[in-house]
Amino acid sequence: MSLSDLFSRRRKEAADSDTGASASDAPVHPTKVLARFVASLSARTQPVLLDLGPVVGSNVSFFGEQLGCKIIVEDLSKDIDRHVREGKLDDLPAALSKRFPHESASIDGILCWDVFDYLDKNSAKKLAEQLTRILRPEGVLLAFFVTAEPQPGARPEYTRHIVIDPNHLQHRPYAAARGKQRPMPNRDIQRMFEDLRITEQFLLKSNLREVLFRKPAEAPPSSPPAAR
Repeated sequence: MSLSDLFSRRRKEAADSDTGASASDAPVHPTKVLARFVASLSARTQPVLLDLGPVVGSNVSFFGEQLGCKIIVEDLSKDIDRHVREGKLDDLPAALSKRFPHESASIDGILCWDVFDYLDKNSAKKLAEQLTRILRPEGVLLAFFVTAEPQPGARPEYTRHIVIDPNHLQHRPYAAARGKQRPMPNRDIQRMFEDLRITEQFLLKSNLREVLFRKPAEAPPSSPPAAR
């Protein structure tokens, strides 16, 4: 086995361990907004992408190849789990308001996946404020929101969203300290991201609402009145 083959095999093994169950164990679901998210960023030179899910090797490769981007991963599931285990969920909104050290208007695209489904209303609001702050004008944000009530007694699980291609995602569950919360009404989603514009929205058969937000361009400074 050549050295390059060995590295390739190790990368594959690492990706498999990152994503949990094997590909044959998890269903593949259509996505309507991922291709539009990628297209919105494709015209930018070396965009900066923020991923709020766990590290998934194949996703890093996909976005790197499609966009030539810099990818920053901030796994918020670890923050949620830590606050649950320490009995400090009341502190989560304040923690999220200080969670991102990134400069304002420094991120071109944000992948939220379904992280908002695990947050209370106040925590979700604080997170949305920070994501809006760091998103660049004309930047895009992708988020999923469940529309069905959580099943009583269901085991709490997160979902790794594995990109198969621009139109399909594989959902791989893994253990969570907190289950999904009650669905967020669409009007609350709009209020939460009141400074962004919804450019695409789809309600899928899987009871998942996919939303693509865009931050409006900054208004050009007004010209001073002409001297007379």
